[in-house]
Amino acid sequence: MQGFRLLPVVLGLALLPAVSPLRAETPELEYVYPDQSVWTTRLDPRGDPVNPLQDFAAELLGRAGLSWHGRGYPAARMFERLREGSEQFSMLVVSPALEACCLISRKPVAAAELRVYRKAGTPPVRRREDLVGHTVITIRGYSYGGLLDFIREPGNRIALSATARHESAFAMLAAGRGDYLLDYPGPAAEVLADHPVGGLESEPLLRLDVHLVLSRRYPAAPAVMARLEAIAETLAAEGALP
Repeated sequence: MQGFRLLPVVLGLALLPAVSPLRAETPELEYVYPDQSVWTTRLDPRGDPVNPLQDFAAELLGRAGLSWHGRGYPAARMFERLREGSEQFSMLVVSPALEACCLISRKPVAAAELRVYRKAGTPPVRRREDLVGHTVITIRGYSYGGLLDFIREPGNRIALSATARHESAFAMLAAGRGDYLLDYPGPAAEVLADHPVGGLESEPLLRLDVHLVLSRRYPAAPAVMARLEAIAETLAAEGALP
């Protein structure tokens, strides 16, 4: 999938102890994920966004011998539940707000690319400072790897124009209602295939690394995280990941 590639977690397989005791020692784990996908606009039969990390989670947690189930949340609510310890596991771009409450894998397991879309003739954006003084279109529900804090800083003189859908975001850009649009290449490609925008150009702005995130309150959390990291390395070596 465009904008997505899984990365090996560099840990020795010696960290991988026997799997069988885990079910008896640990409670059922809930894997929480954003209810808005950076990978695609497509929905699964339940109406949730398609997320390739869900297949990864099934293989990863299954091999670890953990009982689990998944649930999507709006991003802000998901982060809050992880911080308060009512949810236990996710795979996310690391946020400083999570480091106090959760263990973070030492290496990323996936990466997403954030791109800047613009009409031909608008200067390209190579770094976030190039957005200063311009109007930026964003899609509600995304944190953009913390970039929204920079955009909202009054001293940067960036006018923020937010909309609820990828389709309306590109329609706004086409209509000249913003200088730049921040979006992910998977959803963007799907929208533009159905609703082409002539003279559109884009460039990558940020690489957002996705890490395993495990609540520190989960029983034997350091040992469980070490196991998950080792299993992720095994899966990558087997080519079993999307």
